[in-house]
Amino acid sequence: MKKLFIRTYGCQMNVYDSARMAEVLAPLGYAETSAPDDADMVILNTCHIREHAAEKVFSELGRLRKLKVKRAGAMVIAVADCVAQAEGEEILVRAPYVDIVLGPQTYHRLPEMVARASRAGGRVLDTEFPAEPKFDHLAAPRANGPAAFLSVQEGCDKFCTFCVVPYTRGAEYSRPAKAILDEAAGLVAQGVRELTLLGQNVNAYHGEGPDGGIWGLGRLIRELAERQADLLAIRYTTSHPGDLDDELIAAHRDVPRLMPFLHLPVQSGSDRILAAMNRRHTANDYRRLVDRLRAARPDLALSSDFIVGFPGETDEDFQATLALIANVGFAQAYSFKYSARPGTPAATMAGQVPETLREERLAALQAVITAQALDFNRACVGSRFAVLLDRPGRRPGQLQGRSPYMQSVFVEAPAEFLGTMQTLRVTRAHVNSLAAVIDGGLS
Repeated sequence: MKKLFIRTYGCQMNVYDSARMAEVLAPLGYAETSAPDDADMVILNTCHIREHAAEKVFSELGRLRKLKVKRAGAMVIAVADCVAQAEGEEILVRAPYVDIVLGPQTYHRLPEMVARASRAGGRVLDTEFPAEPKFDHLAAPRANGPAAFLSVQEGCDKFCTFCVVPYTRGAEYSRPAKAILDEAAGLVAQGVRELTLLGQNVNAYHGEGPDGGIWGLGRLIRELAERQADLLAIRYTTSHPGDLDDELIAAHRDVPRLMPFLHLPVQSGSDRILAAMNRRHTANDYRRLVDRLRAARPDLALSSDFIVGFPGETDEDFQATLALIANVGFAQAYSFKYSARPGTPAATMAGQVPETLREERLAALQAVITAQALDFNRACVGSRFAVLLDRPGRRPGQLQGRSPYMQSVFVEAPAEFLGTMQTLRVTRAHVNSLAAVIDGGLS
């Protein structure tokens, strides 16, 4: 058996991709290990969204080079996904000891790449966007616990001026509904009870249905709930406000197993900045969507993404973002100071905001978001939630799951409860998690 180590950066889609890479390499005799030191193959599964993403990858590659030298070259090093797609040949120039560079649409060809790299020390660069989707060449996914990710959509056609996703992940592609339903059935048969549907712009899903029509995400969720009685919780991420249609809002109203939580990035509360970002919605468009969602599902909780210090952002623009946060109310949020991505329109815009001001605005925004998150969590104390306990907790005798609102929930529970849905009563609230006790159970 050969040892495989995968270091995953970034979003849930990258976590999903890492699992699929491990699956396609398993027939070659690779089994995952927890550290790179004695691995026969190391894959850096990269993300290009964060600041200095490429340099962080090159820094990690420098550490791996020492391991490879120590093992007299007996280690295959691969760089995968978004940094690989963006940097391509540059990785092989700056780090000639890397054996494989592969984009996010090509990892179904990993066995072939490994064979090519192993022959006479050849190096492989594969960052094409194949005409045939990679999913057509992947085996059915294997479950690795009671909660699983399922990719339904990839790519993005929105071209927000700050974002590299359309360039690294390609155009929007929606998988056929039958393939998704079949994979979901297989995962449920393996014991999966919570399924998160993934996409760079997941609510843009428009896949071909078994009936020959085009299904949206709302229809897909309804079918999943109706066909899989043992599937206890359905989630999806990440969404764009412009693709939140009536059918999906109705699914939040009508499908109890669709969790009452939605990650809906807004990015800014200033219409001027939203236009500069090419977000295609206004702050009031977003507020109206939130009103419609909460009318359909009154207990719905929201999270969002915010970028502060976008080129040209004034104090007035920033105050508009704080006003939107105060008006909407979020259970959690991800916030970032703007950082230029080479090749994106925003990188060359006039009015780049000084670093110190970006940091000040980020700190002020995060203070507001943290207070809202803590208030939301405190409001949950005393509530009873059905929670799938899908992993061990931080301490011995503790298990962990996610509430309907995506908070981490920790509970003292016997090991045999792992993988089961239990009714928990929340006893304490923290900024990023809840503590609970067993309050009855559902098998």
